[in-house]
Formats: sequence, structure tokens, C-alpha cells
Amino acid sequence: MSSTYIFGHRNPDTDTVCSAIALSYLKNQMGENTIPKVLGHINEETRYALDYFHIKEPDYLNNVKVQLRNVHYKKGVMIRETASIKEVVDYMLAKSLTALPVVDEKKHLVSLITLKEIAMLFIENPLDRLTTSYQHILDSLNGKEILRFQEEFDGELLAGSYQSQTFIEQTNLNKNHILIVGDRYKVIKHGIESGVALIILTNKGELDKELLELARKKRVSIIASSYDTYRTCNQIALSSYVSTILINKRPSVVNELDYLSDFITEATKLGFTNYPILNRKNECLGLIRMPDIGHYEKKKVILVDHNNLEQSVPGIEEAEIVEIIDHHNLGAIGTSTPINFRCMPVGCTSTILYGLFKENNISIPKEIAGIMLSAILSDTLILKSPTTTYLDKEAVENLAKIAEVDYKNYGYQMLKAGSSIKGKTIEDIIYQDYKTYKVGTESLGISQVITMDFEELKPQLQELVEELNQIAKVNLSTVTLFVTDIVKNGSYVLYNDSAKHMIEDSFDLNEVEEGTFLNGMVSRKKQILPAIMEVLGKK
Repeated sequence: MSSTYIFGHRNPDTDTVCSAIALSYLKNQMGENTIPKVLGHINEETRYALDYFHIKEPDYLNNVKVQLRNVHYKKGVMIRETASIKEVVDYMLAKSLTALPVVDEKKHLVSLITLKEIAMLFIENPLDRLTTSYQHILDSLNGKEILRFQEEFDGELLAGSYQSQTFIEQTNLNKNHILIVGDRYKVIKHGIESGVALIILTNKGELDKELLELARKKRVSIIASSYDTYRTCNQIALSSYVSTILINKRPSVVNELDYLSDFITEATKLGFTNYPILNRKNECLGLIRMPDIGHYEKKKVILVDHNNLEQSVPGIEEAEIVEIIDHHNLGAIGTSTPINFRCMPVGCTSTILYGLFKENNISIPKEIAGIMLSAILSDTLILKSPTTTYLDKEAVENLAKIAEVDYKNYGYQMLKAGSSIKGKTIEDIIYQDYKTYKVGTESLGISQVITMDFEELKPQLQELVEELNQIAKVNLSTVTLFVTDIVKNGSYVLYNDSAKHMIEDSFDLNEVEEGTFLNGMVSRKKQILPAIMEVLGKK
């Protein structure tokens, strides 16, 4: 069963991380196979919660783009370099292939052979030398073993097809020769006495006792071919090791971790149809062909705490979204098939998850209850945010009992752990909890950080504003940073220069300056974002 990834938005906060973990636990208890992921570095507040309840941080997910390993390519399609040419041709015809990866005993790629190359080789350069095994010759000639003294041969092919005396007089046979001959006693005897490596008798020929004993004494291998001399001469060339005819020793290859979109772009430039596909150990996994690229499995994902493409993982448009659980306004995200979509006007995603645990009659372990509690306390600022509902309060009271903590004291300590900005760069502060939104043709970015001491941020105000101005240059009309003081129950606002009037209009201010305190303004979702979106929507 393939895994389904569960994750929240970029620049993960406590709700995003803890809800992904909790939902993954719930889904797995219900028999599904899910893995929680994060789309960025977790903040100190979230780390405090995970450490407190001894929960492992989820692994990072950089994107959900379709990779070549998700494509239904020709898995396991390859052949060893010691295979005969006949085996290669038969394999390719049976699999309807025009090319085939050739590998060594460790599955490392040696070459890519094509039917066209094999055909041209036999047309332009008929083989007069054979490098192969006794068994390959038997197979290619549908032959019968008579005497076998060596397993491999590397010799020159000769056909005893003209007058016996002439052949004997004009041909110097030795141990490097492979002789093809019909029912010609003198030629066969000459070959045996000369100590050739192998004699191939055509038309199912047999040796009399005298010649058989002589061949045994001289250790000359004998095979009886099912075919006449003409066909034997043609067929035996197919017994040679495919390694003897390889032309393309450096074929264009791809890796199973390559992205399908990148492969299509590159393959279109190169113009080839067939590509050996390798893994990280450079082992060949099979063959991917251009006709295969339309058949692939999308990565399955469940989104929590967001439903907006701009806030989600790169490549989300290539994934299969199977479920969304959120508590924000609806964003521009769509699916090709109906999905489970649970969106409720509550203070936190984990509040919704608490209800799902109850609906499915699944008990909540102490550590899962603890991180769900952490998420709700974070998003609702210990139930002081205007986004707080009675469902959030109910969830907090019950989860706190399971987690065995005093939620007020624990929540304060958790927010305190995440509120310090000492040692953080300007980028760290702004991108700690930064989200982008689109309103019509306008785009805006809103960052929010929690503090218990705005004074420690004042020396960096100018640098923060300069960074907001830089961010705004990338197609954003408004970029803001709200520094929320949970003790004073309000936020200090910073903004890019050109957004001054936007801030004044959004919050009904006669005059605003960098660092103005907005009393009671603590919720981005319910207060800050709606106010700005309303003004932007009128532009």
C-alpha cells in the first residue's frame, strides 16, 4: 500500500505540525498508511511542544511532483551482457520493445542495444568470429550435445562447404577454429586431428565410433545442429554474447528520482524514445519509453490547516489531494474528483481533529492529546483570540485532562518559548509565520510573530521594513509584519512603504507609522486578513 503524505502550509506553525501528526495517527489507527510531513523548519514554540510530549519531528517534504519512479515504466526490463544475441532479440520481440538495457552481474548499465543496431550489424558486418558459450550455441541451433570439453569459445568460424581434399589442403585448422560441416568424413576427421575448439555437425549429423573416440581423445567439443549448413551458418551468429556487438556504451540515462516534467523537457530535446532508468546506486531498474509518460501514479496527499495553492507544497498541482481539513477561508484550490473536505469556523485545525477522534470512537493517547492541545492554545492565544469558539474551549478542557497539564500555565510557557527573537535574523523573524494571499489581481503577504516584549524588536525596525520592501518587489502590493503582544492583547504593525495608505484604510486609521499598535488586533485569520482583503477587493 502506497503512503499518503499529510502536511500543513509552508513556514509551519504549531497547528500545522501538530495537526499533521495527530491526523496521521488517527488515519493509521483506522487502517490507512499515512506519514506526517513538514514543509519547512519548525519554530521554537512548536519544538517546545514536541519536546514536552516526546514526539518526533516529522521529516521535511520538499515537493510532491511526479517522479519517474511513479511512472508505469518497463520495470525489470533488462538483459545480462553474457546473454546471446538470440536471447536479446527474442526478449525484445516478446516484450514489444525496440531497445533493451544491457547490464553486468551487479545490474550496472553496460549499454543500450536496439533492434535497428542488431539488424544493421548483420547486414553490414556478417559475423565471422564467435565469442559465446556452448549452451548459447546449443540454444541458437536447437542442437544436441555430443561432446562438451569447454564452456566458452572465442574463435573463427569456418564452413567446410567445398571439396574435401581442397578444404584439407588449403585450410590450416587450429584450436581457435569453430568448424561447421555436414556429413563429410574426411573434413570432420581433419578438424578433429587439427584440434579445433568445436565442430558443429549440420542436419542432426552423427559421428561414427572411430571419429567419436578420436574427438574424445583430442578433447574436441561436438554439437549436432538441427538445421542445414546454410541456416546453421546464419543462426550460429545469434549465439554470440551480446557484449560483442554493443555500440552505444554511453546511452542517455535517467534516474528514478528525476521529475517527470524535467524528463519530458530533456527527452524532447534529445529526440530519443528509450531511456534506461537507474536508482541512486546506479543499478538499472528497467526501461522508460516516451509512450510510457502518460501513465503514472500521483502522490496522494492530505492537507491540513490550509487549502490554498500558494501556501502548499511545490508540485501540489501534480498530486492527488484526497482530503482537506482546515479552519480558514476557502482558497483557490481544486480537485479532479470529489474528496472529503472538512472546513469549520473554529480557532484551530486540531479542534476539528478532536471531533474526528470522537466520531470514529478512537481514544487519544496522552502525547497526541498534548500536541493537539498545544496547537489549539497556539492558534487561539490560550483561548483569548476572537477566533476562539466553544468547540475550542471544550477540546482544550478535555485534551488537557488527557495530557495531564494545566493548560493555562503550559500554554503560557509554550508561547513564551516561541516569542523570543534573540539571535534571529531579519529573515527568520519575517518568514517564521508568513503567508501569501491573492485577491483578484492583487497579491499580499502577511507575517505574524508573537512577542512578550516589543522593545527587544525596536532596534531592528528599519531593517525589517527594508526587507518588507524587498519582498514587495516580487509582485506583491502589500507586505506586512504583525508583531502580536499576547500580554497587551494587540499587535504592532510594520509594512512596505507603498502599503501605508492600505493599512490606514484597512484599520480605519487617520495616520499610521511603522510600529503602530493596533489594540485588540491579534487574529490574522479573523481580523487582519479580512480587513485588508476588503480594501483590496475595492481597488
